[in-house]
Amino acid sequence: MNDENKRKQLRKYKTFATGLFVLMALVFIITTILQKTHDSHWIGYVRAFSEAAMVGALADWFAVTALFRHPLGLPIPHTNLIENSKQKLGDNLGNFVVSNFLSPENIRPYIQKLKISGFVGEWLGKDKNQEALIKNLSDIILDILNKLDDSEVSLFISKKVSEMTDNIKLNAILGNGIIYLLDKNDHQKIITNLSKQIKDYIVENDDMIQERVKKGSYTFIPSFVDNKIADKISNGLADFFKEVEENPNHEIRDLITRKIYEFSNDLKEDPKWNDEFKTIKNDLLKNDKLAEYSTDIWTSIKKTLMEELQNDDSTLKNYLSKNLSEFSQNLKTDENLQNKIDNWVRVTAYKYILRNTHQASTLISSTVGNWQGKELSQKLELEVGKDLQFIRVNGTLVGGLVGLIIYTISHFFL
Repeated sequence: MNDENKRKQLRKYKTFATGLFVLMALVFIITTILQKTHDSHWIGYVRAFSEAAMVGALADWFAVTALFRHPLGLPIPHTNLIENSKQKLGDNLGNFVVSNFLSPENIRPYIQKLKISGFVGEWLGKDKNQEALIKNLSDIILDILNKLDDSEVSLFISKKVSEMTDNIKLNAILGNGIIYLLDKNDHQKIITNLSKQIKDYIVENDDMIQERVKKGSYTFIPSFVDNKIADKISNGLADFFKEVEENPNHEIRDLITRKIYEFSNDLKEDPKWNDEFKTIKNDLLKNDKLAEYSTDIWTSIKKTLMEELQNDDSTLKNYLSKNLSEFSQNLKTDENLQNKIDNWVRVTAYKYILRNTHQASTLISSTVGNWQGKELSQKLELEVGKDLQFIRVNGTLVGGLVGLIIYTISHFFL
């Protein structure tokens, strides 16, 4: 029922209660006149009933009216109670709601019944809901991307990169990275591959070695001797690197490993390397270059995201859909996951409600307190006015009956 219907209903019952009072007044006037010309006993009973009914009606009219306004506009003390006590009413109402509806004992049974995981699992299990969720998320992200100031984002990236790299010691990172590879023995693959490449290069370039030997030899030494020496050198080098390639425990491998360890520690600890890398970093990350890098990075990211979000069959959307389906299935079948999510929701909701119950009290108190006094009276009168008019009706009838009883007792017994 809207406010207009409530007003019509209130006027209807006000008219009825007032009409009953007017009826009693007319009856009283008529019976008073009749008593002067007739001596019938029944007239006295009716007159007593109507007289007491008028008193009851007026008393209850005054009481009901005093709640919402000054009766007849007169500033009688302890009238217009709601307007004069609205702040106290708001405070008491807020405290009442918190004490009786938001207490731990009252909310705990409802919180314990919460089972969000099953509902979410069923909801996400439907294709149309997944599509709607992904579409809404895509629209929100696209809207954000379109509203972002590209220059501001690039500046933000540039600033964060600068902050992150200010205290980074590249020499220490590189040194630790090399040591990590050495500890895992991954460098052996590099040595093996490099040995094979050198061996193959020597075998494939035997002519070049011969030319080098001849060039460095004396003119009186025959060519076949130079060729023999070149073959010996080529074969010796090829065999050596073949041994390194095939023997994982070759001594040269240990020597290379020790030297790399020494270089890594030197890279980490020697200040000259720190200065060298700082110079390189500063050259690479000058303000103008950093701004250019940041702009390129953001442009690429934004373009990729927008293409993925606008395409209904994009890799990103397919990935999201796949993961939503898997998550939905897990929510429906994995009891452990269900219990974890439901318990987290219950505990979080319980703590949040208890931590903010005073906010509910404050909200009710401030809302009622901020209402205009007349507005508050009108709101409450619309809600309870109908029942209050029945109080007037009951007061009229009960008053009349009490007056009739008193008149009867006084007539027969006094």
